[in-house]
Formats: sequence, structure tokens, C-alpha cells
Amino acid sequence: MNLASNLVRSAEANPGKAAIILDDTVVPYGMLAQGAARVAGWLASLGVQPGDRVAVSLPNIPHMPIIYYGILWAGGVVVPVNPLYKSREFAYVLRDSDSRAFFAWDGVAEEAGKGAAEAGAEFISVVPTEFLGAVMAHEPVALVERDDQDTAVVLYTSGTTGQPKGAELTHVNMASNAQLCVNMIRFDGDDVVFGGLPLFHSFGQTVGMNATVLAGGTITLVPRFEPTKALEVLQRDRCTVMLGVPTMYVALLQHPDRGSYDLSALRMCASGGASLPVEVLRGFEAAFGAMILEGYGLSETSPVASFNHPDKVRKPGSIGTPVEGCEMRLVDADWNDVPEGEVGEIAIKGTNVMKGYLGKPEATAEVMHGEWFRTGDLARRDDDGYYFIVDRAKDMIIRGGFNVYPREIEEVLYEHPAVGTAAVLGVAHESLGEEIAAAITLKPGASATEDELRDFVKERVAPYKYPRVIWITTELPLTATGKILKREIHLPADLSEGAATQAEE
Repeated sequence: MNLASNLVRSAEANPGKAAIILDDTVVPYGMLAQGAARVAGWLASLGVQPGDRVAVSLPNIPHMPIIYYGILWAGGVVVPVNPLYKSREFAYVLRDSDSRAFFAWDGVAEEAGKGAAEAGAEFISVVPTEFLGAVMAHEPVALVERDDQDTAVVLYTSGTTGQPKGAELTHVNMASNAQLCVNMIRFDGDDVVFGGLPLFHSFGQTVGMNATVLAGGTITLVPRFEPTKALEVLQRDRCTVMLGVPTMYVALLQHPDRGSYDLSALRMCASGGASLPVEVLRGFEAAFGAMILEGYGLSETSPVASFNHPDKVRKPGSIGTPVEGCEMRLVDADWNDVPEGEVGEIAIKGTNVMKGYLGKPEATAEVMHGEWFRTGDLARRDDDGYYFIVDRAKDMIIRGGFNVYPREIEEVLYEHPAVGTAAVLGVAHESLGEEIAAAITLKPGASATEDELRDFVKERVAPYKYPRVIWITTELPLTATGKILKREIHLPADLSEGAATQAEE
């Protein structure tokens, strides 16, 4: 099978049906399939072979799904990359994945081009007004068949130590997860899905794009979420399904003019990426009359692993029960099941679990035990089998639905000549969930200001990653072995109030 077969079937069934909308631009299924076939021809002309990896970094514009499915059509492996990255981040992913080619939006061409040059990847700048002509210059090719267990997508994720790792997701991983999303949310060809989640991310990619294409529905894209624009799109396109992270639902619920928009077509919403406050869920449903289903998953699980199902009891605050084809259990450090009622680490087994981390057998062995994947998330399970996240074993910070890994930011801080030690952690934020903070000590005799250090990191990582809250201290608490003890680090009183509300781009 090939994940792109879903596009072939939907295009053959209804070639004139709108597949993608971006404001005044409408791409029907026939055009989407034709574009993908020609991108595949383009890749063949570059010498890309089945199994080769090809990276793509675009915002939510129609060119993203055309290239995504084109890579799959050619038998290649898609490596989605966040367009907010800087050159060093692009270079790492391209080099680690050994990507043969790299399609990147012209809006980030400078940083992306530098990264591609450093990694030795063929760089293709996607200029939206010129891209169609470039695609049409290549002849379409036949869909390349792939085996179920061949890798379809490599999604980069990270732990609290080391560099990001590429989770290898197979065609059956991705296709089965899209199918169960269609089944749970009850997608059909009449649905119009609000596409405000980034397509380079597993949530927007599987639950949004792939599930919509499988069902033959329409996805209306929003390149950057902004609440007024979102309400306009939901009303204009009569969206029936919305996918979002909690901060999106908070923003729409708190919009001062929400009552002036007609969202009566909206029937179902899905939330993931972070815990959705119960009061937000209830308030949103009361205001807009659409059910919100909260779920859970990771890049390594394609991503959906559990969900509050529409035909079962919903428990606010719960991530629901395992989805079809997926098993979950709570384990201790030695992979033993914890006693009923106790907190344990979520382990997952099923058709959604990755093959492993690309080129990293030791990292794979750390999280895999046979077919079981250790998530790093701690939870409890009630008598009805519903799971409730209680903490993260990892130190990962979730800022507005985006994952931020402290070790990566700490390593950048350590590049500054004045920094002695650094600890990056999440602090509570009223709308983003968590804000990024950094406690820093300086080297003896060195000097630097908080603003200088903030700007230093800001220039080197994606905008959502750099610490907005920084304070310089004389020492950091340490364990007996000399490790920084983050749980003993407390935000200074004069910064606490600002951290709760501070938010930039």
C-alpha cells in the first residue's frame, strides 16, 4: 500500500470536489492528485528513488499537501519540518534524515537554504506564485507501490537529552490512524474541516489532512491561527469539524465578538496537544453548540492513541480510552504493571506505534519493550478504563500546543560566552498553559543582561522556543552528584506575575 492511495481513490471518486481551500483559492481533488503525480515526476528527475527521504517545510498553504502527497507518490519518505526553524535546526534535521531534497517556503528561504547547503540537500524554494508553473513542467508518473511496513513519514521529536530524533512511521501506521480518526469523528465527504493546526505536525497532518483526504472531504487552511480570522473562516466556509489545541478554544471562547459569527454548521471539535481545562470545554460547548472530544497521542504513535469517543460517556479532564487497534497500560520503571488505582507511565502497543527512531537503535531500545512504547507520561486509570494524565516524566514544556525541550534551549544558552550554568523550565501561563523560563548563573568575571541572553537565544531557535522569562542568579540547586535540581528552582517573586501573562509572537 501507499498512503497516497487515499488521494487516488478520492480523486477518482469525485475529481471536481474541493479538497483544499485557502481563502479564494480552491484546489479540487483532481488537481491535487495531478499536482502530486507531477511532483513525483519532478523528484524522479532529481534522481530520488523509492525509500529516499525528502524534506518539506511550508506553512498551511495548498502547496504543502501537493508536495507531501507527491513525495509519497514517488515512493519517497516525507520529512516534515517546522518553517519557524533557523538554519542550524534545518541543517540538523536534513543531515540526520539524510534527505535528498528539501522543499521550503520562500518566506524562510534564507534560513532554509543555509541549512540545506550545510547538509548537502538539493534545495527547492517554493515561491507560491511560481510553483504551479514549475510543477507543470514535469510529466506525471504512476504511483509507486510500497509495502505496509515501509516508512512513509519521519516526524522529528525529542526527549530531555540529546538532539531531536526522527520517529519512523510506516504507511500502515499513518493510514490506520487516519482511518480510525474518520471512524471516531465520523468524517464524510460533506465535511469541511478547519485546518488551523500546522500540517507539519502530527495532529494536523493525520487528523486534519490525511483523514479529510481519506473521507473525501474538504480542509480549509489557515496559515497562522488568529481568533478573528479563525471565526471568519469557520463562518465563511461553514466548517463542520474543528481541530485545535486548548489555546485555540480559549481564544475563540474569550473573543469579544464571538456571538456575531454564525458557527451553526460546526458539529464536532477535537482537542489535543495539552490538557483542556474543564471550564473551557463546558464554556465552548455552551457558546458554540459543538461537542469537543479530548484525546491523546504522540508523534511516535501517528499520533492518536486514546480519545473520548462520541458514542460513549465523556469525562472532562480525561484523555479517554484507547482507540481501536491500540492498547494502553500503566507501568513502572521495570515495565511491570502498576497496581490498580496507582500512577504509572503510559505504555502503548498497536498499529499506530512507530518502527523506531531513524538511525538510533539505542534510543529506540530505551523506549521500546517488544511491541510496547514507553511514552514518558504519567497517568492514572479509573474503574471505567478512562486515563487521566497527572504529570510528565519528561521535562518537556508545552507552550501554546508546541513542544519545547529544555535541553535544546540550554545547549544554545551554553554557547553564550558568559553563561556558566543554565536551567530551562516551564512556568504557568494563563493562556499558553506554560511559558519558557531560564535560570542562569554567569561565569566568574563575566557579565551579561537578561535581555542580551534572551536575544541570543531568539536569534538561534524558532520563535516559540526562546525563554521569555530569564533571571540571573548566583547559584542553582544541585543534587549530590552535581546535577541541577530543577524542582527546587523557583521563579523570583518579582517575575512571577509577569510570567503568568507575558506572551510574545
